[in-house]
Amino acid sequence: MIGRALAFVCGDLAVQQLAQLPSLNWLLVTGALAAIMARLRYFHWLFFIIGFLWASGFGYYQLHDRLSPEFEGIPLTITGEIANLPDQNSHRANFEFTLEKTTKKLPDKLKLSWYEPNIILHAGEHWTFTVKLKRPHANFNLGGQDFESWLFMQGIGATGTVYAKTSPIFVAPASFSINALRQKIGDTLTQRYGENTSGALLKALTIGDDNGLNSKNWDTFRITGTTHLIVISGSHIALVAGLIYWLTLKLWASFGSLRVSPPRVAALASLFAAMGYASLAGYVIPTKRAVIMIGMVALASFYQRQLGHLQSLAMALLAMLIFNPTMLLSVGFWLSFLAVALILYRVAGRLKSPPNWLNAVDIQLTVSLGLSPLLLLFFQQVSLIAPVVNFIAVPIVELVVVPLALLLIAAIFVLPWLADNIFLILDFILQKFMMALESATTLEFASIDMPQPSFFTLLLSCLGLLWLFAPRGIPARWLGLVLNLPLLFPIMPKLNNGEAIVTVLDVGQGLAVSVQTQHHDLLYDTGAKFPNGGDMGKNVVLPFFRYQGVKQLDTLLISHGDNDHIGGAESILQALPVQEILTSVPEKFIPYQTTTCHAGQTWTWDGVNFTVLSPVKTFESDNNNSCVLKIETATGAILLTGDIEASAENWLVENAREKLRANVLVAPHHGSKTSSTLPFLEAVKPEMVLIPSGYRNQFHHPSQGVLARYQSMNAKFLTSANSGAMTVRLNRESVTVESLRETNGKYWNFHD
Repeated sequence: MIGRALAFVCGDLAVQQLAQLPSLNWLLVTGALAAIMARLRYFHWLFFIIGFLWASGFGYYQLHDRLSPEFEGIPLTITGEIANLPDQNSHRANFEFTLEKTTKKLPDKLKLSWYEPNIILHAGEHWTFTVKLKRPHANFNLGGQDFESWLFMQGIGATGTVYAKTSPIFVAPASFSINALRQKIGDTLTQRYGENTSGALLKALTIGDDNGLNSKNWDTFRITGTTHLIVISGSHIALVAGLIYWLTLKLWASFGSLRVSPPRVAALASLFAAMGYASLAGYVIPTKRAVIMIGMVALASFYQRQLGHLQSLAMALLAMLIFNPTMLLSVGFWLSFLAVALILYRVAGRLKSPPNWLNAVDIQLTVSLGLSPLLLLFFQQVSLIAPVVNFIAVPIVELVVVPLALLLIAAIFVLPWLADNIFLILDFILQKFMMALESATTLEFASIDMPQPSFFTLLLSCLGLLWLFAPRGIPARWLGLVLNLPLLFPIMPKLNNGEAIVTVLDVGQGLAVSVQTQHHDLLYDTGAKFPNGGDMGKNVVLPFFRYQGVKQLDTLLISHGDNDHIGGAESILQALPVQEILTSVPEKFIPYQTTTCHAGQTWTWDGVNFTVLSPVKTFESDNNNSCVLKIETATGAILLTGDIEASAENWLVENAREKLRANVLVAPHHGSKTSSTLPFLEAVKPEMVLIPSGYRNQFHHPSQGVLARYQSMNAKFLTSANSGAMTVRLNRESVTVESLRETNGKYWNFHD
């Protein structure tokens, strides 16, 4: 079973690497090959092909249930049910919505946002909304989260906003359901204990609602390696199941009928407890895995059958991927299963178990070290203090906080006075717990950032860890550490002297451009900051830098003071050492030391020339005061123009025409109709224009008239909305431009 389950996983995984799903003809050929494998009894190959076919068929089904382009951006009236716990505040409500009836061919499941809502929404309620929808689309960058894959995995066929000009219509209250129960528990906790960190943590630990935790909280959990303790994980489910098993076993043996043996009753009780707790958590991936494994073990115990832990893990793996093959796209899926596999591998084959405290330390080290390669692969960051922190935090959370939190939930509706006293205890524990974690994050080297490891480095590391964690008696286990050295000391490919890579990041309706030479890094603008506290510097730029192994910036150049260009600057400055800030708005960087950009500034890095062409005078419009930067190598040049419009363009044509020539132009002002004038384009003579613009943005950038001018100049163009991050390589031989969606996009990603 274990080998066949892994073969199925490999077949499924092969599909998830495809840019396009195989055609029907190829699927028929593959199906015939499966029949041959079955006839020859090559069962591992058979399961590989079945996994491939099942994932392909599921992929076609999911893609078919997506919004048609003809329905994008037009008001649509829909009726349905709120399918999850809404994430709501006074400014916005985010929620999933399943349709009940519609006259148009729309996806079954949507993700909606309602800005400035005047009604509090609840899970399970039925509403009629007027909405504007768009196809699944998100920013697409190296190192960043692929939100499109999450939407695909969740079966969400469109995203959209509630149309503000039409009032929603309440159709029916929530009928009894798990989501309605979760909502009731969450609302009761808020009403009784207020909105605070302790209450938010209790919601996360009992009903899987983490909407109350802010970005600072998540940063704390990430740096300390305790995220798995805050979300309802498999260990939480196993703890509750084990506790119920023990209690049932003791009580049934003392008071129950012995016609049914206590272990049988205890096994079923533990399974029902696991299913109930997982239901409260919303059946996230780790809880599904835990419930299936507990179910396998419980049923085997009930029928007095022997079932190995690895077999139950393999069966859980197979069951989950049959239910939804796209779960392989979830980082949580890999971390959950591999954590359990590591623990089973570590404790298997031991002739003598160490003392409990030493065994706990050993398991914490095994999981922390064993998952490090995956954490570097997915996040390019790993916590160094996680083993120590978890050794202390795990018993507190799992043996004290979780049982008390569940007891509070059970008591809050029947014995409120008991619940109040339990909350006082939990509030004290959780406040001290968070203070300790926040203090731990201030330690030097609490976490490290590393570039994403290569496949070969990852393979060596995994082999080394298996060797290191092998039972005693395996010779030279210390060599496992040697195999991990490439992971700790990566060899990053370096540019040659005179070469540069310029990446226009996909930050939606904004601008952020990374410039790398052989030994230097520059960031031109930082994207926008959002009302909820997030910004593109933190969400896009920093993950990209971690992916690339950028540890510091030589220059942060902010073209001008508009939010969509300067919004992420604070996050960058807090996270990275920056040698110089060059900007046209120095007053916005108090108390940082800045240099005002102006025409005539030049410098050379590693054989690459940088020249500031503008501003030289102060225009009335801040857009026209944008710093214009030309980057030039022996083979070509790229021109970064910020948000300049016709006035600044005319000044450049009149005063710096001979310096404007560039192979690649980053479109002024996102391709607005007030920029990219014909005289300016004739002076630049771009072969390629890169347009940083948000998908279906409210300004309708880029302008169709501007695109027509680009075409009249025989210049090709790409937009970040359709292409994702766009990379210009100024090599010794040529200038090349790449679209990330073209090179890295998978079949579920947006394609225009």
